[in-house]
Amino acid sequence: MNASADRLTECRDPVLRVVPAPADINSNGHIFGGWVLAQMDIAGGIVASREVQGPCATVAIETMQFLAPILLRDIISVYAEVERVGRTSIAIRLDVIATRDRGEQEVRVTSGLFTFVALDDNHRPRPIVRQATLV
Repeated sequence: MNASADRLTECRDPVLRVVPAPADINSNGHIFGGWVLAQMDIAGGIVASREVQGPCATVAIETMQFLAPILLRDIISVYAEVERVGRTSIAIRLDVIATRDRGEQEVRVTSGLFTFVALDDNHRPRPIVRQATLV
């Protein structure tokens, strides 16, 4: 198992786990970057919606790095961590780990910082109300 992937997954559950289909492969034999981006956006939206307690929309991808290709038989897992919460927006770090060789190898394939904005009933930005945590 790749050491950097191990650190990412040891204490967390993935938000999303997906197997790419043959239609998701490009002429190089790798999965399309846009497909990966879509999976990350779905996972980030799940976390953002839960954190802001309502609907939200992606407004920015501040950083995005493709570190290694995703292959056809890989199983990808998307991990998410809230990096910051603003008045109406939330930034979520998304890491994608590919499991290959029947689970023998985990490879960190991409990482990105996605920003979502909380939406009101008129699809306009609204303040995020955070629940207080007990110490």
